Amino acid sequence: MASKFTISKGRNEKYYFNLKGPNGEIILASQGYAGRDGCLKGIASVRTNAGVKARFETKASKRGQSYFVLKANNGHVIGQSQMYKSERSCIKGMQSVHKNARAAKLVDG
Repeated sequence: MASKFTISKGRNEKYYFNLKGPNGEIILASQGYAGRDGCLKGIASVRTNAGVKARFETKASKRGQSYFVLKANNGHVIGQSQMYKSERSCIKGMQSVHKNARAAKLVDG
């Protein structure tokens, strides 16, 4: 299975994208966007910024789990990962986004 971006509309009428890895798991999730065009611009920003390792930042949750965010050139967060049990798994998630975002297909729904 190839990586893909999916777009969905939430109950709050905002649009969201998820980047799913080759295994079908969500590896990056977006914030809510007021319109579909904004969501598409977010995906374009992920495609651009995922190729720059310095745009990734690892963080720790209050429970001590690791996660990462992907930031745009202006420093704004454009996507966040799931929570990982280990820092090693978190790093693998970042590598998957770095490797798969550019070629991921766009699928609505």
